Amino acid sequence: MRSLTFLDNLLKSADNALRTLAGGYPTTARENPAQHLEPTPLSAEQSRHVAGLMRINHCGEVCAQALYQGQALTARLDGVRQQMEQAAVEENDHLQWCDQRLRELGAKPSLFSPLWYAGSFSIGALAGLAGDKWSLGFVAETEHQVVAHLEHHLSQLPAEDRASAAILQQMREDELHHATAALAAGGAQLPQPVKKAMQITAKFMKTIVYRI
Repeated sequence: MRSLTFLDNLLKSADNALRTLAGGYPTTARENPAQHLEPTPLSAEQSRHVAGLMRINHCGEVCAQALYQGQALTARLDGVRQQMEQAAVEENDHLQWCDQRLRELGAKPSLFSPLWYAGSFSIGALAGLAGDKWSLGFVAETEHQVVAHLEHHLSQLPAEDRASAAILQQMREDELHHATAALAAGGAQLPQPVKKAMQITAKFMKTIVYRI
């Protein structure tokens, strides 16, 4: 089998970007956690709020795809690259589930998804260039912050919205697994200023995406 060149991987990343933003991305074919739950009516205000939360989570999965693809492009070890690519496929399940829930709520993903993807891909590529241990450390810290924000969203959901809760709970489990796997593979703890900068950036994005 022919080894992929940097140009091959770059074209592969471009294809993934188009699939992430326009549809047709690969998934693990796992069942949607909310698939067998009976729909529960929500008030107009509740629907708007849940849609805002799920739009943030959908955007987070778009960014996760971009981060993983950027890191896979510049990863130095084949094992790390394969781990990034596998995690990206698993994250596509989350992307699909969030998209389905948004449609059920009569809402759409963020209009700025292409911008968030481009920015996250660049950050992922830079993390990969810094070295595999830092790239894996970046994955671990990102996933830990995502777990915290998912827990916050779970606490904000209306009690009767079991569908959104089921999706977010499964996402939380998967993200925690990805964080643990990244650390086990040799991920380094990021400096505190970097962690803080990541939190500030995420808060800025979430404020915008909740509405648009």
